[in-house]
Formats: sequence, structure tokens, C-alpha cells
Amino acid sequence: MAATIKDIAKKIGKTTTTVSRALNDYDDISEETKELVRKAAAELGYIPNTMAQRLQKRQTDTIGLIVPTSGPRFSDPFFSEFIAGIGNTASRRGYDLLVSTRAPGDLELETYRQHIRSHRVDGFIIVRTRHEDERINILRKSGFPFTSFGRANCELDFSFVDEDGEQGMKLVMEYLAKLGHKRFGVISPPSNLEFSRYRLKGIWDKAAELGIAAHDISILEGDLTQRSGYEITNQLLDQPRFPTAIIACNDLMAFGAMSAAQERGLVVGSDVSITGFDNIPMSEYSHPPLTTVNQPIYQIGTTVCEMLIRRIRGETTEVEQILLTPSLIVRQSCGPAPMA
Repeated sequence: MAATIKDIAKKIGKTTTTVSRALNDYDDISEETKELVRKAAAELGYIPNTMAQRLQKRQTDTIGLIVPTSGPRFSDPFFSEFIAGIGNTASRRGYDLLVSTRAPGDLELETYRQHIRSHRVDGFIIVRTRHEDERINILRKSGFPFTSFGRANCELDFSFVDEDGEQGMKLVMEYLAKLGHKRFGVISPPSNLEFSRYRLKGIWDKAAELGIAAHDISILEGDLTQRSGYEITNQLLDQPRFPTAIIACNDLMAFGAMSAAQERGLVVGSDVSITGFDNIPMSEYSHPPLTTVNQPIYQIGTTVCEMLIRRIRGETTEVEQILLTPSLIVRQSCGPAPMA
């Protein structure tokens, strides 16, 4: 016969209420008692009735993440790192992670509304925030717990983690200018994404500070995929006086840019310099290794997940907002500007 909470309570001389609260990791139970309960449960072979526990708490112990279907999605190492950070943290804290995909639009928004009404998840993590982000508006109005990787063009009264993309691009521009580059090509993210605005602002502000003329900066919009980086770089290199430095706003587009340049017989890091943003694991081992802005994606995943769980559990009432300071990782994909 399967062991019960009563059996554990009898074994350690505690009440069933104490045992139940210890098994559910309540804060009013000491770590010593929790460890005693866990040890006794293991010795007795106790198997918790997870469904019953969730019904009793009126929670699903599940976190929701709806990934937009636009862009590279799961083929992007960015998402692999981010989801790994969330998933590992959720598991450690006793939560499941429900990941689904929806194309941005009415169906995506209705999915959020359905999950809120049915309480299928206890909270959401928002990723790739948009300039006008209706997902955030829906969650704010409903009072449903959520945290965000990124800001949006609205009142910032919610918890988020974001990288200072504006400062990151200033570091890139300053470094390339010191190498003597004066003509720049920029492969930007989709304009509806909020981080696009910050990254382009950093480029323009630093260019003005350095005295770089607007006509020496060519900006073309990509979709964050390697293919778009490849195609846009070909357009940039078709210009009569093509840029000596190409700034891609994520690493995948930078990889595409390197492929396009190399197909034309150009030496990346000598004939043309190329930079990325994210510092995904592949960037260190590309050919040549990619100069990029570091963004600790796995750690960001763990942080937003921890923030959300604290909000779900009522462990904090403060709005937590973290803006990370970027750093530039210099590798061999950049070098002095070639002689004009």
C-alpha cells in the first residue's frame, strides 16, 4: 500500500499539516523540517498526488511561454539558450514549462486570453517584445502574473530584464571607428521589435558623436535569420563604394553576412569587418570567430523565470526591473579599415 502524508507525520512526530506544507515548500516551514520530511518521504517511498496538490492550491504549477513564429524561432540558438535557462529554473522550483508557438496577430492574442480564462498556466514569460505590444496590455489589464525579456513602448510598470542595446551598439561603433572605418552597413532587426529601436538609436547617437555622416551609414532591415543576413549583405556589397564594416543586430545575421562576403572572395576581418549581437555559443567558433556584443541569454532566462515564480507565489510586491550593462567581445571578424 502506498505511503501517505499521515505515515510521514507518524514517522517523524509532526502534524499532517506541517508535513503537507513542508512538501509544498511553504516559507513558514524551516529548512530543517523540510529536509526531515523529504528524507522520511524517500524512506517510505511516498509518491505525491501532484494533481490533487495543484487542485488544492488552485494553481497549475506551470509557466507559459508562447514563442512567435516569425523569425528563426527554435533554430535560433538564442531561443535554445533562453528556454534552457527558463526550463532548468522552473524544474528546480517545482514548475512545468508549457511552450507553444503562434504567429503574431489575433490568434496569438486569443491564446493568451484563453490561458488566462482557463488558468491553464500560473503566469507568462514574454519574449521579443514589440514597440506596441498588445500581449503586455492584455496581461496588465487582467492582472495576470508575467515577466518580460525586454521593454515596450508603454508605462513600464511590470517586471522585466533587458540588455542595454543602445549602449551595446555604441561600443560597436566606437570600436569600429577606432579601427578607421568610415562607411557602415547595418542589418537591423524588424522595426516592430522594441530592441530594434534601442540598437539603432545607439548607432545613430554614437555616429553623431564621432562625426560620421548619415550618408555613410546604410541601414537595411532583416528578419534575424542567417538567410536575411546573407541576402542583405549582398545588397550592401553591390554598392559602388560598399561599407568596410557591417554591423548585424544579431549573431545569426552576422553569420549570413560573413558567408556572403566570403563567397565574393573577401577576407572577413581584413577586406570587411563584421560584428554581431548576442554572443551565442557558435560565435566563438565561427570562421573567423565573431566580434559581438555579449548578452547572457541563459542567465536572463533563469532570472526572468525566478522573477515570475516570486510574483506567482506572492514573495515580492515590488516591480523588479533589470537593465544589463553590455560588453563587447572582440574577436577576429574585425580589423583595421582597408585603404580606400
